[in-house]
Amino acid sequence: MLCTDGPVHSLVELSLVGEHRRGHGSLYAALARGRVDVQRLRTALAGVPLPRAADGRLVLAVDITCWLRPAAHTSPERILCHTYGRGKDQHLMVPGWPYSVVVALETGRSSWTAPLDARRLAPGEDAATATAGQLRETIARLIAAGQWRPGDPDILIVADAGYDAPRLAFLLQDLPVQVLARMRSDRVLRRAAPPRAPGTTGRPPRHGGEFVFGDPTTWGQPDVTTANETRLDGHATARAWDRLHPRLTHRSAWVAQAGPLPIIEGTVIRLEIERLPSGAVPKPVWLWWSGTDATPAEVDRLWQAFLRRFDIEHTFRLLKQTLGWTCPKIRTPQAADRWTWLLLAAYTQLRLARGLAADLRRPWEKPTPPQRLTPARVRRGFRHLRPQLACPARAPKPSRPGPGRPAGRSNRHPTPRHDVHIVGTTPRKTRKSTTSRPRRKG
Repeated sequence: MLCTDGPVHSLVELSLVGEHRRGHGSLYAALARGRVDVQRLRTALAGVPLPRAADGRLVLAVDITCWLRPAAHTSPERILCHTYGRGKDQHLMVPGWPYSVVVALETGRSSWTAPLDARRLAPGEDAATATAGQLRETIARLIAAGQWRPGDPDILIVADAGYDAPRLAFLLQDLPVQVLARMRSDRVLRRAAPPRAPGTTGRPPRHGGEFVFGDPTTWGQPDVTTANETRLDGHATARAWDRLHPRLTHRSAWVAQAGPLPIIEGTVIRLEIERLPSGAVPKPVWLWWSGTDATPAEVDRLWQAFLRRFDIEHTFRLLKQTLGWTCPKIRTPQAADRWTWLLLAAYTQLRLARGLAADLRRPWEKPTPPQRLTPARVRRGFRHLRPQLACPARAPKPSRPGPGRPAGRSNRHPTPRHDVHIVGTTPRKTRKSTTSRPRRKG
């Protein structure tokens, strides 16, 4: 896939590449019945050189991308995946296989990332719990590989608004990590409980006043305010409020939590920019950081690290549109897992060859130094590096195709069909409210 010209549209077309020494049907047969040592691949990805931030810390981004399979009725373990439609604010639910991917981010103007792990979410699995387990295993491998040592800065984990950032920080609180994630603009957080006045009776309050993202009258004075000039977004202003936490309830992900629910404090950052490169109207971005007592330098470092999170979207686009991640018509999810890990290994080879590949630029493209080559331009020169690399595959053996089903005989063993997994809701008794004040949710 790294030696072909242009995007990969099907596995059969890969057999036409000169480096492919086997028949066109061997690719699908290898994915259906082959074996991939995933654990060794994970250990190998954790041991390669990884990019780091300016202060030397590792910055990991986690996100979920979907392999859409709407017409694959014989494929099991499909889940309704959220996708965006062509219209404005149009959301669609399409059956497919969701994958949670963890990558290490680079700094500066780059679209490169370092993939570390990919895990397919099973039907009925909680995304926050599965992601926390995936990150825990990934960080354990990074520590074992010497990528983090005692005394190094904490690893920063960056996520989008689809993740429950306070719960993710609670599940990873025993690891040397910090969580930074975007929050929806309709959230309501709580301040720390005020000190108890002498002589006050009754149960002490656990939460303070409300901090409503959509109501500026509840914000108060920010603890930190910074202003910077950016190249693409113009004037950027960041305001931070310290020690805010959500008011948790014994529902959803916290329904099995025994005893009183924890108070998960963090720092809320509101980022405002002057303009967008696309010309659209910019909207403020709300971020939640699991740390407290942030300095102005830390606030600037955090929102800049969040903007680097969008590099993982470039990686998804390269895997799908150029390397053909979702083009094979694979039936079983196990075969999809094998193909996914083959692509991650190929992308890692591409990243390690950045300094070796020649810049085979188009006539209309500008010259670029080797450190600034994009993944697509490195892929153009990878074919010239391929003869210098060792090939672990053995020489192909001559064979001929099997007889197949005799002509005129119908299929006596039809493939079973599988329904799409839909998350069900448990009916719950509702109590009629005795007050006209609307209930506020944190």
